[in-house]
Amino acid sequence: MLALDFPGSRTLVDALDAAVDHASTADITDALRRTLCRLIREQSVQLPECVYEAADDHYARRELYRSEKHGYCVTAMTWGPGQGTPIHDHQGMWCVEGVWRGQLEITQYQLLEHDERRYHFNSVGSIQAGQGSAGSLIPPHEYHTIRNASDDAIAVSLHIYSGPMTQCAIFKPLEDHWYQRDERKLTLDHVH
Repeated sequence: MLALDFPGSRTLVDALDAAVDHASTADITDALRRTLCRLIREQSVQLPECVYEAADDHYARRELYRSEKHGYCVTAMTWGPGQGTPIHDHQGMWCVEGVWRGQLEITQYQLLEHDERRYHFNSVGSIQAGQGSAGSLIPPHEYHTIRNASDDAIAVSLHIYSGPMTQCAIFKPLEDHWYQRDERKLTLDHVH
């Protein structure tokens, strides 16, 4: 179900439907990564203007499409200068993320151990993802942060989740790479 119609929306949906028509998660995410990179490069899809409007106090999440047939969701995220996430997971869902405009810093984390109230993570590297690049997260390798490191430019990314992303676990720093886990309900910003 399209949240709104925009130039190339049918092209986007048809390409994503073809990409998710694979048997394994790895094949699906590989196909989605290639598809997103191609669509961004070709510029045959023009995302709605609202996705280029940053929110003052948080990165904006706008759901553009939810597939009734395949179950996946497409969410555009708008990152104002300096905006980002804490370490978080995707509640066990796979995700493919593509940078539509600007540049994002993505840091992956490895969960080393945890007890009932604390989680121990190790950073396994950061990348600067520029426009036209895409990556995937497949559980259990889903812990990461995303941040717009620019002081003055907005970044926009497109995220394809295996299902509706309505909550996630976030991890707040304690000490010595230990974090406290909290649940966060995710909200959507207005699409117009």
